[in-house]
Amino acid sequence: MAAQAAQTQQQTSTTSNNNASSNNQALKMEHLVASLQDPETRENALLDISKRRDLFVDLAPVLWHSYGVVPALLQEIVSIYPLLSPPSLTNHASNRVCNALALLQCVASHPDTRAQFLNAHVPLFLYPFLNTVSKTRPFEYLRLTSLGVIGALVKVDDTEVINFLLSTEIIPLCLRTMELGSELSKTVATFIVQKILSDEVGLAYTCATAERCYAVGSVLGGMVAQLAEQPSARLLKHIVRCYLRLSDNPRAAECLRRCFPDQLRDPAFTAHLKDDAATQKWLGQLLVQLGYSL
Repeated sequence: MAAQAAQTQQQTSTTSNNNASSNNQALKMEHLVASLQDPETRENALLDISKRRDLFVDLAPVLWHSYGVVPALLQEIVSIYPLLSPPSLTNHASNRVCNALALLQCVASHPDTRAQFLNAHVPLFLYPFLNTVSKTRPFEYLRLTSLGVIGALVKVDDTEVINFLLSTEIIPLCLRTMELGSELSKTVATFIVQKILSDEVGLAYTCATAERCYAVGSVLGGMVAQLAEQPSARLLKHIVRCYLRLSDNPRAAECLRRCFPDQLRDPAFTAHLKDDAATQKWLGQLLVQLGYSL
């Protein structure tokens, strides 16, 4: 009995300590979020919250519903527009706005705030960052973090998200990054296009005209050619998924047959997939659907 009582007391103490820790975290989060409202304390708060955002379970709703916080984050974004052209963005300015974007990614990811995030058209504030061509580190980091926000939206299969994105210029912006970005930003941009294509509405939109089919197919082919010199199994996986989904549409399949890269039928090139059985399977399905022999 004494041992059981001691165990119960220990469990009660542990629960009490956990509750106290959770309360302290919540108070810390609320204090930091409040600090975002003051321009004098905002920069440090952005850095601190972005580092700890995974520890704060309810961060997204608190950010969205706290007075003045979302306007403050948008102010951080808009303030660097003048630095985009001509390109004069510094590492410090890039890091600061990327911390703000990291918080917006939390809002975009959360089921309780995602719809409101879209209804407010917040993603449109990020598009100028995706429209840049500079390959310097500050611009590349900005591009990648912006893509992360869009990627958070499309991770959940939601036709409303796809409809919103298709009403904007997200596909041309992703195609630009797929041509000019680093391997990592190309991978995220290709993932976004893949998720759009995986939705019936997204596939129908992309394949509505031969011009759209060719634009996507041309960029995918260009990336495959680049991978012949700098292989990336991670990026190739998303490229194959895009091709496979496009091949489900008769118009797109016909377009792909005219611009399909020879490398994807070259065993020496596809050897990069030897450890990725799933992508090997998708590539085999793709070749069959396009009428090529395995």
